[in-house]
Amino acid sequence: MKQKVALVLASGGAKGFAHIGAIEVLEHENFEVASVAGTSIGALIGGIYAAGGLGKVKEWMYSLSRGKIFSLMDFTLSTHSLLKGNKLMDALQALVPDQRIEDLPIPYCAVATDIKTGEEIVIREGSLFEAIRASISLPLVFTPVEDDDRLLIDGGITNGLPLNRVSRTEGDLLVAINLEDYEWDEPTDTGSPRLLSLPFFGKVRTRKSGVNANYLTMLYRSLSIAMKKNAELMVENCRPDIYLNVDMHEFGSFDYDQARAIAALGRDQMRAAVKRYKASVASRAGKF
Repeated sequence: MKQKVALVLASGGAKGFAHIGAIEVLEHENFEVASVAGTSIGALIGGIYAAGGLGKVKEWMYSLSRGKIFSLMDFTLSTHSLLKGNKLMDALQALVPDQRIEDLPIPYCAVATDIKTGEEIVIREGSLFEAIRASISLPLVFTPVEDDDRLLIDGGITNGLPLNRVSRTEGDLLVAINLEDYEWDEPTDTGSPRLLSLPFFGKVRTRKSGVNANYLTMLYRSLSIAMKKNAELMVENCRPDIYLNVDMHEFGSFDYDQARAIAALGRDQMRAAVKRYKASVASRAGKF
């Protein structure tokens, strides 16, 4: 009999491709994902998985090149965001038809933030892709989503690792995949098209630190620090049975053309995390 798990997937931009490899390991190791909660990229990967479409979307993500990524950037003249986000949603829906969340074969929820009130918004019903679109709305990058009298942005602002929102079943394990290493996320020499490194945003002057950044990078880094503290408190208050905070090494939040390599990293590190968990279970059993 498979061990059921309640799976929680964190925010983290392109680092979220690690979720794909981690999920593959859970399935291979005879775990059954009984429910999913995700924020931002975690909401995207988790929602696609809950809808049964991760196989198709994975191959599409693995094929992303610099040119394909640029073709998905539907720039807007808005004063509060860079991209509309419609092209990305259209590309995903071409692979996986939209569904109502309450009809998904696996219970799922996405987390967003109401920028008007600062409230965390947990989405458990309605359009899957509307929920994903709201959850990934990184401030200044994607246009916020209007939902009645609410204006929704990235859920990572209020709950980047929603351990307290995932549906639970009797006897399941709580499994969390975090993506925050909090090293300075600068461009590498891989040629990756990091969105926040686009030159027309200008550079921040740094005399002694050696940091080379633009204004949006500074904003993203500031948000990451706040999200780190939020995730640490969440793990402390809702301790998962299996917890993986993926060490990203040379990869960053905007390496969207590195999906295959990032997924492989998640696969390797989840394999090690499961091994540690099983060794711990065997050790506890040996004491009785």
